[in-house]
Amino acid sequence: MSNSKIRVAIIYGGASGEHSISIATAGAVMRALDPERYEVVPIAIARDGTWVPGATDPSKLTLDAGLLEVEKAPEAVTIPAGDGKQSLVAYNCEHASNLELLGNVDVVFPLLHGPFGEDGTIQGLLELAGIPYVGCGVFASAAGMDKHYMKVVLEAAGLPVAPYVVATARQWRDEREAVLAKVAQLQFPVYVKPARAGSSLGITRVSTLEDVSEAVAQAQIHDPKVLIEQGVDGREIECAVLGGRNDSTPRASVVGEVLVDLPDDGFYDFEHKYLETANLRLSIPAQVPPEISDKIRDQAVKTFDAFGCEGMSRVDFFLTPEGKTYVIEINTIPGFTPFSMYPVLWEHTGLPYSQLLDELIGLALERPTGLR
Repeated sequence: MSNSKIRVAIIYGGASGEHSISIATAGAVMRALDPERYEVVPIAIARDGTWVPGATDPSKLTLDAGLLEVEKAPEAVTIPAGDGKQSLVAYNCEHASNLELLGNVDVVFPLLHGPFGEDGTIQGLLELAGIPYVGCGVFASAAGMDKHYMKVVLEAAGLPVAPYVVATARQWRDEREAVLAKVAQLQFPVYVKPARAGSSLGITRVSTLEDVSEAVAQAQIHDPKVLIEQGVDGREIECAVLGGRNDSTPRASVVGEVLVDLPDDGFYDFEHKYLETANLRLSIPAQVPPEISDKIRDQAVKTFDAFGCEGMSRVDFFLTPEGKTYVIEINTIPGFTPFSMYPVLWEHTGLPYSQLLDELIGLALERPTGLR
């Protein structure tokens, strides 16, 4: 191991429905990191939660051949709790006494989209390990992943959100009629969403109250808690936010727009984001008046600050024909696939992909773990 290099553990895969996207994101990041500056330690997480040595060849981590899967291996990897100086440990799953020390790492780059990665769980583990990591801390990650509490934080900060109804698993079992009565007060169509899933997984566009129950059942495949949100007639505008160095103000990118050819009853779902991308276009910068762009960039930074974010986040908006904006959501581990909006927005702002990764790792190394 060269002491002159920054040793970066890239963690990818995971137990969420965004497993394949996480793998592709990790491949893109690994390809872009300067090998003269960084030593990469890849760690993969299988769908059952087992940590295994990751792929060292990033060319195998692409979506070109379809959905990807982390395969279990005889050898497992773990990060022990400690002060950040402790070694990663590899061991044989059948003979746990057969241990191998893999050395310590300087920083972790978690690329785990969705539950059990983007939701504060991996961030809490890394805090216990005392290891710096890229991206938001425990609270911002947890609140940003849960669309219910995301709305609560946004509303408390005075940021505009679309009307919504939340149905927990218990409420849907025991108070279904009361929940549906609240949904009936929304304007249709509505979008029924798993509260704690990303990449548009499990989302259904619903035009009538009678179809809500089936949509909730589909959403609950991904999460027992469901959010029913009033549809907004507007364009989807996105803005990337990057933390500031040395306590300086967070930075907002230019704004971009997702343009995708859809049927009248369609929406920007998982397939259109990652698999059926032929009709997907990104307009960067988005064709909006300067005052609207400034407004969205300002609201994106306010959203970042409202959650106490660190490192990176992408904030998504609806822009109505009347010029009104609504915050759709904040993504605390946005995608880094070749057509992901976050790195593309920064590239158009003047920060190329590899330099963006340098900046994110630098931000992680700059801040301490623990209370801050």
